Amino acid sequence: MAKAKNDDLVDEIEEIRTRLAGTVDDLIDRANPKHIVQRRLHDTKAHFVDDQGSPRLENIIPVAAGVLGIIGVLYAIRRLVN
Repeated sequence: MAKAKNDDLVDEIEEIRTRLAGTVDDLIDRANPKHIVQRRLHDTKAHFVDDQGSPRLENIIPVAAGVLGIIGVLYAIRRLVN
């Protein structure tokens, strides 16, 4: 009987060790800089393009307006300085 409990404990420890190894591998994969960049790029693209590949104008227009606004302000400052 003690032998069966010991075998059960050994099996349970081995199962936990296997799950932990998988978790560590997942964490290493998630922390890989290349994979972080790929996830960020995918998230950014998904923000501006929908699943069918169509542009999301509700997200693109405010960004474009902001960029044009900054360019306009920089142009105005440059004209004032010169």
